[in-house]
Amino acid sequence: MRQLADGVHQIALAPRDALNTYLVGDVLVDAGTSQTAKRLLRNLAGRAVNAHALTHAHSDHAGGSRAVADALDVPVWVGALDAADVESGHPVAAESFVQPLLRRLSPYPGTPVARQLREGDEIGHGFAVLETPGHSAGHVAFWRERDRVLIAGDVLFNLHLSTLRPGLREPPKALTIDPERNRASARRLAELEPELVLFGHGPPLRDPAKLRAFTASMPAG
Repeated sequence: MRQLADGVHQIALAPRDALNTYLVGDVLVDAGTSQTAKRLLRNLAGRAVNAHALTHAHSDHAGGSRAVADALDVPVWVGALDAADVESGHPVAAESFVQPLLRRLSPYPGTPVARQLREGDEIGHGFAVLETPGHSAGHVAFWRERDRVLIAGDVLFNLHLSTLRPGLREPPKALTIDPERNRASARRLAELEPELVLFGHGPPLRDPAKLRAFTASMPAG
C-alpha cells in the first residue's frame, strides 16, 4: 500500500500496477477479483474501513466485493445502473465475439448493494461521484476538486494488458458495452484537468496535458 495524495492509498493487487484498488480515508474503492480478495484483506489489516465503493460491476473490480463486505461488515456502494449486476454477480457482457466466453468466466459472488450512487453524490473525504458510462452502463468515477485527484476506474487504462507496458489507451472494445459513450466520458474527465489520475489498470498519471492530448486523439463519436 502506498500513499499517493492526502488520505489516498493505492493497493496494487497485481505486478506493475496491473490491477488496482484504493483506500480513500475509510472508503475502499474497488475490490479486485475473487481470487485476489485474500491479498486485499491482508493489505487492509489494521486499517479502518467503513464503506466499499465500486467504479463498476466487472469481475476484476467487484469480484472481491462479497469477501470484503463479509469480512469487514461494510456496506457496498455502486453506480445505480450497475447495482443489479453487483447483486447478481452476473455483469452484462459487451456485445462482441467473446461475449459467450465472458458470460461463462465473469460471474462472481453477488453481494447486496446498500447505496446506489448518482452524479454529485458524496462518498466522503472530499470525493464526489461523476457518472461516466460506456465501459459499463453504470460506471462512475470519483473526483476531489480541492487537490484535483481523480479515481477514473476503467474509463481509460494506463497500460497495455498484454505487455503491461505503461501508456494511456482505451479499454478493450470487447469489454466495453458502448465505446462511443466511454470516449465521451474520457473527454469529460480530461476537461477537469486532474493533477493525479488513478486507474483500475496502470500506474498513476500526474500529467493533465498528456491526458488531454490522448483524449483529443481518440476517434470522434
